[in-house]
Amino acid sequence: MRLSVLDQSTVVSGRSPDASIRESLALVQHCEALGYHRYWVAEHHNSASIAGSAPEVLMAALAATTSRIRIGSAGVMLPHYSPLKVAEQFRVLEAIAPGRIDLGLGRAPGSDGLTAHALNPNAAQSADNFPADVRDLMAWMAGEPLAERHPFRSISAQPQGPTVPETWILGSSSYGAQVAAHFGLPHCFAWFISDGHGAAQALDIYRTGYRPSTRHPEPLGAVCVWAITAETAVEAERLFSSRALARIWRDRGIFAALPSPAEAAAYTYSNAEKLKLERLREDSFWGTPDIVAGKLRTLAEELKVEDIVVLSTAHDPEARRRSYTLLAQELGMSEKPALAAE
Repeated sequence: MRLSVLDQSTVVSGRSPDASIRESLALVQHCEALGYHRYWVAEHHNSASIAGSAPEVLMAALAATTSRIRIGSAGVMLPHYSPLKVAEQFRVLEAIAPGRIDLGLGRAPGSDGLTAHALNPNAAQSADNFPADVRDLMAWMAGEPLAERHPFRSISAQPQGPTVPETWILGSSSYGAQVAAHFGLPHCFAWFISDGHGAAQALDIYRTGYRPSTRHPEPLGAVCVWAITAETAVEAERLFSSRALARIWRDRGIFAALPSPAEAAAYTYSNAEKLKLERLREDSFWGTPDIVAGKLRTLAEELKVEDIVVLSTAHDPEARRRSYTLLAQELGMSEKPALAAE
């Protein structure tokens, strides 16, 4: 089992959103030193809770300040953009960090409908064209000709080079699994969005319908989960409380900065929210390192996935770094007692 990172550049209460971007730059170096395999950054728009609005820009800085870890998007929301422009962006990223770039593609808007329309007035039509756009994007990135009679067949995406970004299809339903299987691409299921609902079915559909490709003769599946760990269960639950309240808000359509554990403790929960909180407490990956690592191993075995991507959100950036450190140590990735940054 390989362990990777998803970073949404989460906005936290009491700090300016731009600080979250700089925290991402520090966290990627920390996770590279710990031995994490990939570091993916998200795309969201018009959100007071997530600062990550331009993964292709952030990736350039992440790639330039690291040397080993794979850098990727999770994802680029393709209906917002021209496939040619995305191909050009990721060809440039591949030139910055040859052999280390992942292009994670999503079909969801990563925003509300009005914002999606502001990004691309034809977003709804583009969403319907997602498979065709993926096909064209893959050809442009690989320097291969587009389909016969394609109106853009004479256009190439620059700069070309000896290596090509690795394309992933992301999703929280069976749709993404079907697209990934059709094109012979790796697929990552967003467990943290759906609380795991539909994950086993989507991955089964992916493997059953998989069409081998030159780069990926066998299917490559992954899941992305939210997880937090600390030296004690009490501290882990305290850190978890921030995410729990933010999730309850999200389900009510409230996208606010991540509250601190103190703010979560002071919040007055309704009876319905208390029930939701209990379900979140039971279903989420939190606790001491042995508990969390055990759950991740079990999940990987049950779903037969090769990669687990971990999203950790914490109000305190040092607590988030510590969580990634403890998890890496528990899974045998790092023997270091602590890093200087802590």
